Amino acid sequence: MKTLARLGTLSALALTPSLAFAHSGGAHVHGFFTGLEHPLFGMDHLLAMVAVGMISARAGGRSIVPVPLFFVSAMVAGALLGMAGIGLPSLESGIALSLVVFGAMVGLARPLPLAAAAALTALFGLFHGNAHGLESPESAGGIAYAAGFMLVTSMLHAIGVLSAVKLARWPTTVRTAGLATSLVGMSMAAQSF
Repeated sequence: MKTLARLGTLSALALTPSLAFAHSGGAHVHGFFTGLEHPLFGMDHLLAMVAVGMISARAGGRSIVPVPLFFVSAMVAGALLGMAGIGLPSLESGIALSLVVFGAMVGLARPLPLAAAAALTALFGLFHGNAHGLESPESAGGIAYAAGFMLVTSMLHAIGVLSAVKLARWPTTVRTAGLATSLVGMSMAAQSF
């Protein structure tokens, strides 16, 4: 019953437009502390970052470090493109789709192989990074913002890893979290059209 209540709460939050996407333009980008808080208050980022950690933990073994590393590396590449003024097409839809795909990856009965998990997380990391690169100011504040954002992103990946490891005895709970993430992504995708 608690799982259904949590799923309902996540879905309700996703339907709230102000919480759905964290990207409202560059005005909110000011520096390190804003970079630290941004992934925590954007539902799209929070769920994606934790899901990447869960994906890497579920793949197990040597996947725990490379999968988040591929995501962060692609996020940096996407941010650099954005800072250069190059925006990816269908950016918000791509970010919403990342939640659908990441949720499905967490919810699968069997984890994807390392190569597939790394490739998918890198692809969507590019979208997440590009959104922030487009918003980042051309100043030292933008560099500080990126440093804060990358630090919290890595911490959220670690939370996802620890959550999946701690909940390994309850695979239904992990799979339900994946389903909830996918549902939130579908709701966000519907808002972006």
